Order: sequence, then structure tokens, then C-alpha cells
Amino acid sequence: MEHARRHTIAMGLVTALVGFTSSFAVVLAGLRAVGATPAQAASGLAALCVTQALGMLWLSWRYRTPLTLAWSTPGAALLASQGAVDGGWPAAVGAFLLVGILILATGLLTPLGRLIGLIPPSIAQAMLAGVLLPLCLAPFTSLADRPWLVGALIVVWLVTQRVASRWATPLTFGVAVVMMVVAATRDGGVPVAAPTLELTAPTFTWGAMLGLAIPLYIVTMASQNVPGVAVLRAAGYETPWKPSMIVTGIGSLAGAGFGGHAINLAAITAALPASPESHPDPKRRWVATATAGWAYLAIAVVAASLTALVDAAPAGLLEAVAGLALLATFASSVSGSMADADDRVPAAITLLLAASGVAILGIGSAFWALLLGLGVRWLLRRRAPLTPEASTPAREPQL
Repeated sequence: MEHARRHTIAMGLVTALVGFTSSFAVVLAGLRAVGATPAQAASGLAALCVTQALGMLWLSWRYRTPLTLAWSTPGAALLASQGAVDGGWPAAVGAFLLVGILILATGLLTPLGRLIGLIPPSIAQAMLAGVLLPLCLAPFTSLADRPWLVGALIVVWLVTQRVASRWATPLTFGVAVVMMVVAATRDGGVPVAAPTLELTAPTFTWGAMLGLAIPLYIVTMASQNVPGVAVLRAAGYETPWKPSMIVTGIGSLAGAGFGGHAINLAAITAALPASPESHPDPKRRWVATATAGWAYLAIAVVAASLTALVDAAPAGLLEAVAGLALLATFASSVSGSMADADDRVPAAITLLLAASGVAILGIGSAFWALLLGLGVRWLLRRRAPLTPEASTPAREPQL
């Protein structure tokens, strides 16, 4: 029994380590892209660690279920691809607040959750793939400037994918950290920063609300919360949907002012504490999630130092790590978007427009990609006009 308990705690630590190292570079890249200073990005990273940790501790204890939370990695990729918004960083913080409100409303208002369910998976996946494409190109575009550094990261990632795919991104990140430390040592020493939370007063602009908040909410729901429920169900657990949305909504609201973009149900890492490897007794696996929560609180303390180290890293290194971390998600999104032959044209339009980064009326490309994709899909799926031989009227299809 004691051995099983130690193994459960170890699984919780692994869950936190894999979750953090596999995507924190994406979070930093996203926050910096929408206007955060290094200090504000460090604050956002720490806020995300704290809010998801507290959410995990409460949900796992209350429901005795391995309800693992995470930050929205697809959402962070969206920030990185959309870039600066109208109104700068304060407007981005205003968008984060709106996302928190929408997630909370999803738990309180059943129709809102159903409305998200009406978005065709092919269009949602295509928008996500388009958002990820620029980031996934980064490892290869960076090769020209830093062939040895970035090339080494790609080789490490590929080799580890072959022998232990779960650890490919964490190990690649570890190699990148070594490179960063060596570069920082040559430039005067490894930077160390005290943990801090920096509050930003939000502003609200139409460009940020429509171009950032709405797509961020949609990708968080479609690419994190819905798959998160499926992962837990596959492991034999039912997710308390309403409480989970309320907790993650409140957590997102609490962290938004400090730069946190959104927290949600974990998808990939949720499988670790919920698996039999965590504990032979399914009723005891929640301890692994609780352990991961405590680990994230500890990680929050070093968030500022990690951000300072990344900020001093050679150009292109962070983007390369982030791109490699998202390659599997990109491949899955492309596959999902093209699975339905009837939706391939609207999905392709959605993907390409989202990847273009074009802003219209100050609103980012992800919003327009979703809108145009839905419109083209509706147009192409309309029934053909009645012919004289037709004996029954055509009906408008529903999205």
C-alpha cells in the first residue's frame, strides 16, 4: 500500500513536469506576442500555475476524481499567431477577462454549452490548425539563422519521439535550457528573478473582444474541455461538467488581471493520473492530481526566473521549442478538419485564413476564418434547387 502511495505521488509530479515543460514555451511566446513585457509574461505564467493548481486541489478533493486542469495551450498558440491587438496588452487582458466570463457562463447556462456544440468539428479543428501553422513552421524557418542549435533540438525531438514520445518535448526543452544557460553564462551570468504577480488594468476594444476573446474561448472549449471529458470517460470517470466549468471560469477570471489567458480541463496530461499506473485503486488516483496541484504551486515560484532565462536566450530558440511541442496537435487538427470529405473545402478556407494572420477592421484572422468557414460550409451544403421531377421540398440543413 505504501509503495502504491509513493507511486501515485510520483505520477502526480510527472504530470506537472510533463504538463509544464511541454507547453510553457508556447505560453510565453503567446503572451509576449500580444504585448506583454517580460515581467508581465512571467506574471501571467505564474498566475496560470497558481489558478490551475488551486482548481485541481479543490476539484480532486471534492469529487475524489483525478480532475486534472491545465492552461489553454491552443489558446496560447492563438495569441502567438494573432500578435498585438488593438489596445495593446491592456486590451488583451480585457479579452482574457471575457474568456473567463464565457467559461463561467458555460457552467451556469446550459444553452451556451450547446451553442458551442453546434460548431462543426471540421471547422473548429481547421481554425486550430491554421492558428498552429505559423508556430509549427518556426523550427524550420529558424534553421537558416541557427542551424546547429535548432538542428540539435530537432534531432533530439525526433529521436525521443521514436523511443519515448511522451518525453520528447520535455527532453527537448531540457536541452534548450542547457543552451540558454550556456549562452547566458557567456553574456554575464544566468538571470535570477524574484517571483512576482503584476496586475494590469484591463481595457476593452472590439478588435480584442471579437478577434481574440471569442476565438480563444472556442479553441479552449473545443480543443481542451471537450477532449478532457472524453479522456476521463475513457478511464472510467465522469466529469462533473457544471462544477468544472465554474471552477475553471472563476480561475480564468482570477488570473486574467495578472496576465493568465485561460485555464481548462487537461486533455493529454489528464490520462496520466487517471491511468492504472497511477494507482491500482481508481478511488485513490485523485491523489496524483492533488500532488500535481501542489507541484504547480512550487513551479510558480520559479516562473519569473525561467522567463528571464528565456528572454536572454538566442533568438529563435523559444519559438523552435514551441513549434516542436505543437507538431502533434497540428497534425491531429489537420486530420480532424479533413476527415469529412464534404467539409474539406470550407475547412481548407478556414485553415488558410486563420494561418494568414490578416486583420480586418482591427479584428484578427481567427475570427474571420471561423465566420467565413461556417458561411462557406452552409453555402456548399445547401440542397440543390428543386427540379420539375422532384416530388418533395428540400429542407435547409442545420449546422
